[in-house]
Amino acid sequence: MKLYLEGHEYKYAVEQMLLTLYPEERPEYPAGRPEGKRMEIRLSEGEKRLTASCLLVNEQGRFSGRACADRAGLGGALEIERKAQRLVKNAMYRAALRAGREKPVWGALTGVRPGKLLSAFLEQGMSEKNALERFIREFDVSRERAELCLDASRCTLKAVESLEERDVCLYVGIPFCPTRCAYCSFVSQSVEKSMKLIPPFLEALEQELRATARQVRALGLRVVSIYFGGGTPTTLSAPQLDRLCALLAEEFDLSALREYTVEAGRPDTITEEKLRVLKKHGVDRVSVNPQTMSDRVLETIGRKHTAADIESALACVRRVGGFAVNMDLIAGLPADSVEGFSETLDRVLALGPENITVHTLSLKKGSRITLEGTDLPDAGAVGQMLDLAGQRLRASGYGPYYLYRQKFMSGGFENVGWTRPGYANLYNICIMEELCSILALGGGGSTKLIRRDGGRNIRLMAPKYPLEYIQNIEKTCAEKESITAFYETR
Repeated sequence: MKLYLEGHEYKYAVEQMLLTLYPEERPEYPAGRPEGKRMEIRLSEGEKRLTASCLLVNEQGRFSGRACADRAGLGGALEIERKAQRLVKNAMYRAALRAGREKPVWGALTGVRPGKLLSAFLEQGMSEKNALERFIREFDVSRERAELCLDASRCTLKAVESLEERDVCLYVGIPFCPTRCAYCSFVSQSVEKSMKLIPPFLEALEQELRATARQVRALGLRVVSIYFGGGTPTTLSAPQLDRLCALLAEEFDLSALREYTVEAGRPDTITEEKLRVLKKHGVDRVSVNPQTMSDRVLETIGRKHTAADIESALACVRRVGGFAVNMDLIAGLPADSVEGFSETLDRVLALGPENITVHTLSLKKGSRITLEGTDLPDAGAVGQMLDLAGQRLRASGYGPYYLYRQKFMSGGFENVGWTRPGYANLYNICIMEELCSILALGGGGSTKLIRRDGGRNIRLMAPKYPLEYIQNIEKTCAEKESITAFYETR
């Protein structure tokens, strides 16, 4: 769609809303006089008010939307900029709905973290009832989604109260998997093709680990959570996991650690030997992620295991003991159906994991599903799957404790982490709600330094692919000095 901006250059905000409203469209910014099918998005900044307007022209006619806000009460330039971007999005949203576009379940919200907005209302001292009504009114969110968000926000506020100023989380990324799943767009390498890269990758990772630990010690930061992600960290051998965990304990003061999570993920990587190594080093949370308990769907998405293998892997975890378990499910997988998803839910609930994370399939550009154009359940079916999940999980004693959204999600829905009482994963809340800095290690690792005073956060990205990460490790280690610069200027 042709986009014409006047009075602003908020292209990212405009493209986010375009993706939400018209996912089939791609943004164009032609020069010259506006013509053809288009959106004209204007922003006017007066002394007292900010006003955004949108004119949408398509085959059905001309449709307009408008949003405005008083400047009084807004803080500095950053707060004004954020408000202006929200007004631009709202103007586009209102024009599109007047043109007959179906209302999304998350209304005018486009971001990854809807909970941050609702939590902010609660932190301002609003009652839960008033915060919920304002959230629904201001962003046109469905009541069902708003109440889901409120449940997660309660856990967010509890986590906020438990964190101190210099608390941080540590993420360790292991970008290797046994095979690559059809829906996957993560930076991960199949060990079938890249086994030889694992030893040099681990050598580079040790360098980055030591460089980061030096910053943490010098600044007096306190590690409260460790999370091994990937990829599949248990692709590594037991001796490799042993060495990596031992080095973490040697380089970082872990006396304040509240949880230690490792994504075992794929059942074909789980062995009793590896689990005993992890337990020895204090790991107390693991993931055993089926995604589905249908053998037919598992085969379709490229998994080299069966549902029975998942049950065997979980039995091994329980036999070793001492781990809270998360199990991931995905609504909307190819070859799945509402009935099949319902059967998966029944089988997973019968296994009794402490956490269940229900993802909505996200159609990422680099995944095989997207490249090959696989047939998928439609948005209506995905919505039924998520409704089933919410009903069954609540009835089984689970509650939502974090949620987030992604681009290209089926039906524009969300991912939700569900937990039994007392088993919420602090890391997941911290990273999704940006409660404290996340110091990331490994290929594609994204360190995010968080300003809890509302200022601009800083992101440090490591090279994406294992070979690229290995070749650029000196530069990656040098960039860790930005951590000191960030904390010294706060």
